[in-house]
Amino acid sequence: MSDAIKHECGIALIRLLKPLKYYWEKYGTPIYGFNKLFLLMEKQHNRGQDGAGIGAVKIGVPPGENFIFRQRSAKPNGLSHIFKEQLEIYNDKVRRGIIHPEFPDTVKSNFDYAAELLIGHLRYGTSGSYDRNTCHPFFRKSTWPARNLMLVGNFNITNTDELNRKLIERGVHPVFSTDTQAILEEISFHLDIEHAEIYRELRDTGIAGEHILQMMNEKLNPVRIVSNAAKDWDGGYTIAGAIGNGDAFVLRDAHGIRPCFYIKNDELIAFASERVALMTIFEASQDEVKEVGPGNVFVIKCDGTCVERPYRPAGERKSCTFEHIYFSRGNDPEIYKERKALGELLCPKLFKSIGEDFKHSVFSYIPNTAETAYYGMMSGLRVMRREQVKKALLELVNSGKALSEKDIDTYVMDNWPRGEKIAHKDIKLRTFITQEKDRMELASHVYDITYGIVTDKDVLVCLDDSIVRGTTLKRQILRILSRTNPKKIVIASTAPQIRYPDCYGIDMSEIGKFIAFQAAIKLTKEAGNSELITEIYRKCCEQKDKAPLEMKNYVKELYDQFTTDQITRKIESMVYPQNVNWHGELELVFQTIEDLHKAITSCTGDWYFTGDYPTPGGYMVLNKAYINYYENKEGRSY
Repeated sequence: MSDAIKHECGIALIRLLKPLKYYWEKYGTPIYGFNKLFLLMEKQHNRGQDGAGIGAVKIGVPPGENFIFRQRSAKPNGLSHIFKEQLEIYNDKVRRGIIHPEFPDTVKSNFDYAAELLIGHLRYGTSGSYDRNTCHPFFRKSTWPARNLMLVGNFNITNTDELNRKLIERGVHPVFSTDTQAILEEISFHLDIEHAEIYRELRDTGIAGEHILQMMNEKLNPVRIVSNAAKDWDGGYTIAGAIGNGDAFVLRDAHGIRPCFYIKNDELIAFASERVALMTIFEASQDEVKEVGPGNVFVIKCDGTCVERPYRPAGERKSCTFEHIYFSRGNDPEIYKERKALGELLCPKLFKSIGEDFKHSVFSYIPNTAETAYYGMMSGLRVMRREQVKKALLELVNSGKALSEKDIDTYVMDNWPRGEKIAHKDIKLRTFITQEKDRMELASHVYDITYGIVTDKDVLVCLDDSIVRGTTLKRQILRILSRTNPKKIVIASTAPQIRYPDCYGIDMSEIGKFIAFQAAIKLTKEAGNSELITEIYRKCCEQKDKAPLEMKNYVKELYDQFTTDQITRKIESMVYPQNVNWHGELELVFQTIEDLHKAITSCTGDWYFTGDYPTPGGYMVLNKAYINYYENKEGRSY
C-alpha cells in the first residue's frame, strides 16, 4: 500500500494441555509455551508495531503465590524487548541454580511465564495514545482468582459511549479511555455477578472455604458471561480473555469481520489472528487450522476441557476483504491465490491501457505488498500474449503461407510482457526537521528507482494494492517514476476506489482524506452543484441523534452523480506530479467491485468501497465522518 495507514492488531493465545514436564521431555525445554508464544507473535508482527504485551496465568498455584502476570512495552521493537528481558531473567536464574530446567516445578515456581495459559497482543494505535498503558493485555485485578481478567483484542467497538452509559446506570464508575477499557469493564461486570451468585450458593449450602475455589472453577460459565456482556456490542472484533482461575475464552463478532483461527491437538490449543502463523509455528496443514465461527465464543476451562458455542446470533458473513488485499501475510495459501487473482483480473484493462503493445511496455509493482498480485498480473498478461501468438499463427496457416524463421521471431519469440523491478523502497527517513516543505523533500527519497530500463517510448505500468489518500502517490511515487521518462505511466490498484470510512479496526475514518472523496467533491463543485454538499450535511445533521439502526447513507448521493471512470479521471488530474520535467500521460486503473469478489470469494466485506456497512454503527461513523469533514474537524469519527 503506497499510502501507509495504521491498521489492525494481532492476538495470540496458547493453552498447554500437558504438564510442563511433558514439554521438557519431548521438546527439551520447560518453557515451550513461552517460546511458542513469541514465535506466534513474531509471525504476526506485520499486524502491529506500536506496542506489544503478554500475559500468563498459572493453574494450580498454592495460596500465597502469585498466579497471574503481565508485561507490556511501547518501545521500538517492543515484542523483542519483552521476550529478551524475560529470557534474560530465566537464564540468570538457571545460572544461579534457582531454576533447574530438568525439574519443571522449579521453573513454574520461579519464572513468571512458565504457565499453562499465555496470551499476547501486537498493537497498531487505531485510537488513543501510544504509551505502554494503552497496550494490551488490559487487566482487572482481584484477590479472588476467578475475578481477575486480562483481555487482548483486534477490534473497534462503535458504541463505546453507549456501553459506558449503561455501566454508569448500573452504578459502575468506568474510566473513559478506549473501547478496550469499556469491554474490560463490561465483561468484568458480568463476571462479578456470576462469581457472586456462585459464591453465595456455595456458602449458603455450607461448602467449606477451602473447597469454594475448586467448585467455583467448575461452575463458572464463561459462555454465559460473554453472552450477557457482548449482546449489545456493535463493531468488528476478535477478543481473547484469560481469567485468573485458568479459564480462557476467544470470541468473534457476529459478522466475522475480524479474523480468528485456532489449532487443537492433544498437547495444546492455540489461537491467532492469522492462519498461516499457526501453520508455520506448529507445522500444521491448512486443514488442521480452523476458524472460530462468527458470533461464537470458544471456551477452554481450567481443567483443559473446551467448547465452542454461539453467544449471539450470527449475521450475514462480512469478513474484511482488506485482510486479504493487504493486511494479512501473503504466504497464507488462500490469500496468496486470491492476491494473484486480483492482479490477473486487471489484465484486460491494462492491455487496453498499453495500446495492446507489449513491445513498448514495462510492468512493475510498488513494493512490497503488491508483489504477489504482480505475479498474477504477469501470468495473466502472458496468457493474453499467447492468445496473440495463437491468432497470428492461425492466420499464417490459414493463408497457406509457409512459416519462416523470421515469422517465428516476429510472431512467437518477440513482444512478451516485460517485468522489471523499477521502484525500490529505501529506509524510512526520520528527521528532526520541522518545516513541512523540508520534511516532504526528505520523504520524497523513501523510494528509489532502477535507471536505464524504461525509455521515452515505453508505457510504465506499476501495480499497487490500493490507493487511499493519494498523498504518497503524488508526492513520492509518481515524482520518482517520472524520472524514468516514459511516454505514459499507468498505476493499477488491485482494490477498488476507497470511498467510505472504516470503523472496525482500520484507521481510515476521516472521509475527507480519501482521494476518491476529494475527487467527487471537486467534480460536484465543477458541475455547479455545491448545494448538494450542503444538503448531504443537513441530512446527516438531522439524523445524528437517531439510533444507528435508523441511519441512512446519504454520502452515496455524492458519488451517484458520477461514473467510476469520471472519478478516476479526476483523481488522475489531482495526483499528477507537479514541478517535474516529465509531461507524459498518467492513467489510473482501479479494480471493479465485481472482480474483487471474483478474486476473493471467502470475504464479502466491502463497506469502504460500497458504503454498505455490516452493522448499524458503521452508518453512525460515516454520518459523523461527513459532518466532521463539512465542519473542517480533524480526528477519528468513532
